[in-house]
Amino acid sequence: MAVTPADSAVPALPADPAGLTAQDAPRRAAGSQPPAGGGPAGPAPVAARSRSGRYLRLLPYLLVAPAVVFELLVHVGPMLLGVWISFVSLTQLTLRNWTTAPFVGLQNYRNGLDPSSSIGSEFFATLGRTTVFTVLVVAIAWAIGMLAAVLLNSSFRGRAFFRTFFLVPFALPAFVGILGWKFIFAQEDGALNRLLVDDLGVLDTRPFWLLGDNSFLVVVVVAAWRLWPFAFLMLLAALQNIPGEVYEAASLDGASLWKQFTSLTLPLVRPANAVVILVMGLWTFNEFNAPFVLFGAQPPEPALLLSNLIYSNSFVNFNFGLGAATSVLLLLALLGASVFYVRLAMPKGGAQDA
Repeated sequence: MAVTPADSAVPALPADPAGLTAQDAPRRAAGSQPPAGGGPAGPAPVAARSRSGRYLRLLPYLLVAPAVVFELLVHVGPMLLGVWISFVSLTQLTLRNWTTAPFVGLQNYRNGLDPSSSIGSEFFATLGRTTVFTVLVVAIAWAIGMLAAVLLNSSFRGRAFFRTFFLVPFALPAFVGILGWKFIFAQEDGALNRLLVDDLGVLDTRPFWLLGDNSFLVVVVVAAWRLWPFAFLMLLAALQNIPGEVYEAASLDGASLWKQFTSLTLPLVRPANAVVILVMGLWTFNEFNAPFVLFGAQPPEPALLLSNLIYSNSFVNFNFGLGAATSVLLLLALLGASVFYVRLAMPKGGAQDA
């Protein structure tokens, strides 16, 4: 009896519950074979997935760990060391064996906060001077920055050049910029005295800008010059988020430019303003570079700020305990002022809008 091609064909397998056809059966059979070693095939992928899951859970902490270690070494460690130094009598006599310096408790704080002593009176006078300095510098820097941001927020030819040019004081190294101002305010051959006396004839004699009461004015000018580009940059970014339709609608309603600024611009940039003023206030209150570069290690009394007083107590008079205590007091004052300002200028509603 002859065998027909139909009879010699392999009979079709029934459909697999998983949806595999007959052609998939060899591959399924090959895939279901146990490994060559004879061990179970299931636990290995599960263990690999478990290790991968643990690694993914640890990955954020591994990425943050270098920054945490760096922060501990650069900020937290020295800060804790400074707090410890504020409780000991670390002077030029005990500096060699500083770990065994005698413990004096709160004596350094009492000396610094006693207004009847020369140290305490100098501290409170410097604290008041630094506060006035901070208010003046922040106000001047904010006003110039806001004016520049409003002007450069509009479109005109050459706007990109001015945006870059205005950032030069902020990008310039502090030492280089302040040293340039020192040459400008020099008494004999300074550019300012040459302009006022020789060129314009406004003054008959060359004033001493870096001595006496004029030194405070010089520090304010230099600090504001270095700070205002930061206010300009941040406020310009905030202004660019305001839709142009808002000002168009206000113009159609007959609002003047001043009315638009007070009723629209200031309220809409209030969250950015709060952050800018807080950051500039903290930077300015801690200002050290301007008096130090302009006047040296011991600035004249009208230009003596808290940071320079701390430096003078520590590295000129070698009273490290008093200098550390003053640093801790400065830290506590800034923390208190920052918390008060944030609660005052950034209420919950304003923080949510930000």
